[in-house]
Amino acid sequence: MGEDRPTEVSEPAAAPAEAGVTTGALARRLGVSPTTLRSWDRRYGVGPAVRSDGRHRRWTPQDVAMLEEMCRLTSAGVPPAEAARTARKGVERIPYGPDPAEGAGGLGPQRSQAAGALPLGDVRQECRGLARAAVRLDAPAMDDQLASLVERHGLVVAWDEVMVPTLHAVGRKWESSGDRYVEVEHLLSWHISRILHRATEPARPDAPATGPGPVVLACVPGEQHSLPLQALHAGLAELGLPTRMFGAAVPTEALTAAVRRLGPTAVVLWAQTRSTADVPLARHVAGTHWGVKGARNHPAVVLGGPGWAGRPLRGMLRPPGLRDALGSLRGLYDSVAPVPGGC
Repeated sequence: MGEDRPTEVSEPAAAPAEAGVTTGALARRLGVSPTTLRSWDRRYGVGPAVRSDGRHRRWTPQDVAMLEEMCRLTSAGVPPAEAARTARKGVERIPYGPDPAEGAGGLGPQRSQAAGALPLGDVRQECRGLARAAVRLDAPAMDDQLASLVERHGLVVAWDEVMVPTLHAVGRKWESSGDRYVEVEHLLSWHISRILHRATEPARPDAPATGPGPVVLACVPGEQHSLPLQALHAGLAELGLPTRMFGAAVPTEALTAAVRRLGPTAVVLWAQTRSTADVPLARHVAGTHWGVKGARNHPAVVLGGPGWAGRPLRGMLRPPGLRDALGSLRGLYDSVAPVPGGC
């Protein structure tokens, strides 16, 4: 009787990786909404070369190049139909094959050298999409990208590595183009402000009446640039620290009255420019006292913004960035907070 031998079964060949990138990934890169990509496909024939199972879109390197050119042209004011014709012709001259510089999934390295018409320099890849959406005044795409950034990377990374570089690029473009792109800066700032406000919701419980006072945030008199202060406010809300946000250009008398009424743990004074950085005001706030005789207190003063550069003030903190400011304020709050279970 012969030995039973199992039937030999050939190992199935490994399924090839699905070519190209998804619509969502490409939309984030380009700074458009997925709906816009589908609309361009339907109306102008700038769709993907590969559709898995006839339904799911996958975009090849050629497709990506075509859409990048489409975005560049429409950002420059070319009508979409004409931009699509030009983009298709340009891609027809590109030899087929993956770009060896592209990373896994075809989205390329983490960092990118350019972003549409804006001088971004060497920044995170996400800046490209946000900048292109801003130049096109595409509000839905900006909202989608900003919300996704904060959700995926957290507030500090989103602010330091994407929002700020893109804002700076818009500002440089405005300065070098004879007051063009002002509308781009205003719209981008508004949407960043919106996402920062959302980051403070739902509202955290405030400090108990017997606990440390809140952190007061205020721009110095004459200072209208409050967006960085809004980022700090959102970061403090994430940490669960109580705050009072007074915003832009707070008059000296109003700020002094608020400090005396609130008894804050710290007061953050923001100055974007050297001309608004008011040293006597900082000293005045630091010397403001409250409380009954024998138990009087005063706030720590934190100086925020480039306007304070070169103006060292003894006893005042000047953190260089958002992450450091959050760490300093967390430390100040913890140092005066009562120890749980203590007498």
